[in-house]
Amino acid sequence: MSNPLIVFARLTAKPEQAEALGESLRQLIAPTLQEAGSLGYTLHRDNDDPAVWILYEAWASRAALDAHFEQPYMQALFVRAADLLAKEVDMTFATVVSA
Repeated sequence: MSNPLIVFARLTAKPEQAEALGESLRQLIAPTLQEAGSLGYTLHRDNDDPAVWILYEAWASRAALDAHFEQPYMQALFVRAADLLAKEVDMTFATVVSA
């Protein structure tokens, strides 16, 4: 198996939407972990800025991540993104180089 694709997704909510964004992200966890290419999906909240949510994701491949973006629950979040987010999602893609 090749190295998994690691994704750090930083989502910044509009101040009045921080809790709504967090709830929307929590609802993604269970179905995402059931996806065939999902190796891990963990939600975090920034200690210094409660409007910032961070997802640590591990995927079997880029194709698995792309399939994730096509899931109905992801599409529903994309529709709501303009109302919830203060700016575009900041995504960092990485490869594990040590355990």
